[in-house]
Amino acid sequence: LWPWLLASSGLSALVQLVTLPFFPDSPSYLLIQKGNEEACRKAIRKLWGEGDHQAEIDDIMKEKAAMTSTKTLRVLELIKEPSLRWQLYILMTVMTTLQLCGINAIYFYSFEVFHTAKFEEYLIPYVSLGVGLCECLSSILCSTLIDRFGRKVLLWGGYTLMCSVLALLTMTLSLQHQFFWMHYFSVILIFLFVIFYGIGP
Repeated sequence: LWPWLLASSGLSALVQLVTLPFFPDSPSYLLIQKGNEEACRKAIRKLWGEGDHQAEIDDIMKEKAAMTSTKTLRVLELIKEPSLRWQLYILMTVMTTLQLCGINAIYFYSFEVFHTAKFEEYLIPYVSLGVGLCECLSSILCSTLIDRFGRKVLLWGGYTLMCSVLALLTMTLSLQHQFFWMHYFSVILIFLFVIFYGIGP
């Protein structure tokens, strides 16, 4: 079953490979990069139907004017630019915490935790698949919550809940040989961690 599941990811790539040649080019690409206004209008009509789309074309022209007036910075120039320093710090912090939040360790050790929880050997891959499905579903949920609560609330809330779950998971893994039910609590915490990771970071 697992070879088929791995191969199934190639199905979407195959669908894209077959259908992409029939898709129109992006109107902004045609107008900004190629400078072809007629092809841009044709692509807009193909995407949005017949009608007056002058407002959309004017927006693309404004974007083109803004891009021509903006200087492209090299990496060192970007680092030295004082006006962009705080944005750079925030970006570096978010990306660093994303890499060091513990999700890779959870995925790496989840098989061992499931094994210790006395799951049948043949069930463990399906439980691991359930963990991945939880992340997928929570990411979809995040896309609906982000408009309501904003990125900052989801980031702070996600990291706070993840820290709490990791603290509890450390405790349950330390006590798993003293209390038989700790194994199952650890499994629940793994699922909760993945859900909070999908909703937050």
